Amino acid sequence: MKYIVIIGDGMADLPITELGGKTILQAANKPNMDYMAEHGRSGLAVTVPEGFSPGSDVANMSIFGYDPAVYYTGRSPLEALSMGVSLQGNDLAFRTNLITIGNADGTVGADGPVLNDAYIIDYSGGHITSEEAEELIKAVDKELGNSRFKFYPGISYRHLLVAQDNYGKELMFTPPHDITGKKASDYFPKGDGDAAQVYLDMMAASYAVLKDHPVNRKRVAEGKLPANCIWFWGQGNAPKFELFEKIHHKTGAVISAVDLLKGIGICAGLDVIEVEGATGFLDTNYMGKADAAIDALKTKDFVFVHIEAPDECGHIGDYQKKMQAVVDLDSKIVAPLLEYAKSLNEPCRILVMPDHPTPVALKTHTSDPIPFVLYDTREINADGVLVYDEYSARNGSLGEIYAPDLVSLMIDSENE
Repeated sequence: MKYIVIIGDGMADLPITELGGKTILQAANKPNMDYMAEHGRSGLAVTVPEGFSPGSDVANMSIFGYDPAVYYTGRSPLEALSMGVSLQGNDLAFRTNLITIGNADGTVGADGPVLNDAYIIDYSGGHITSEEAEELIKAVDKELGNSRFKFYPGISYRHLLVAQDNYGKELMFTPPHDITGKKASDYFPKGDGDAAQVYLDMMAASYAVLKDHPVNRKRVAEGKLPANCIWFWGQGNAPKFELFEKIHHKTGAVISAVDLLKGIGICAGLDVIEVEGATGFLDTNYMGKADAAIDALKTKDFVFVHIEAPDECGHIGDYQKKMQAVVDLDSKIVAPLLEYAKSLNEPCRILVMPDHPTPVALKTHTSDPIPFVLYDTREINADGVLVYDEYSARNGSLGEIYAPDLVSLMIDSENE
């Protein structure tokens, strides 16, 4: 039997007035996911254990079958693995976003504000390209890096700082995607000692490095937002996972544009498949991801396919773009993988789910249980749920499940 897990990051939502009180999943044209619901089994999954923040790190770790209560050490160490950065001993990794700071009215201004008076305009630096971002992070490392701190470029706005000797491990940071439009000073690093001030000073100093950088001058001239500041969050030490194949006796691969998902895959011993043109936004290479998944299934038992776009659109609060992200996921990922699964000479199971909700009204994650559908190409045990959405899934025969148990559920019942 083959297994496909399709993760529509953040695609669950709340009812939206402009959609007549429907959620994105209720309103979107998604015939393939609805087909799976009609001919499969549905339920709700708890991806965020009690006491954990509803981050994509915790939620996706759960989907891969790893209980965060056992394995979680922080988000950034997982991203570091994907970036090829090896953490040793007390090395502490921080996610380092390239963000846009500006004025209360949303403008950046000719010179921009100092950090104390700034507002978070965009958590992604205008979804800066990886090529532009690499230049900026290298400039930051040249000016701010030293024997204690080293910066590493990643993908788009997502980058890495490694600090020696667990420096700042107990500090509290706020993810910038949670505070778009809010005053930066209300969310500065918090904690005892001098470390909070050291990290704040680096964030403030980055503005002087970035505001007039040629990359940002060019972006402003083109009408784009400048990535004019860095923002730290999500620190942690190197994780230790049991290998996926050792636990489940199945081989697997992961396909994603996001370092976090790749890092989880590396920790789990899964093959990480790079897809050219995979961006993590609406312009990602959907066809390339679907083709890569099909190719992987020729030699692997499992493939995890992650689509980031619905989450990004939720964070910017745009329901129309999020709707498009869900439609694209259904037509460009679910459709070809469903067709391929049906063509196989052996049974195949497909699991479709978000990792967490990212409601456009809130622009951030919540920890509510998320809807999932489990489809078997033998089309057995259909449970009478006709469509896939947050409310229909409540009536599914699989009930409410702790997400780390889903992989085992897919495998253990394969001979039913």
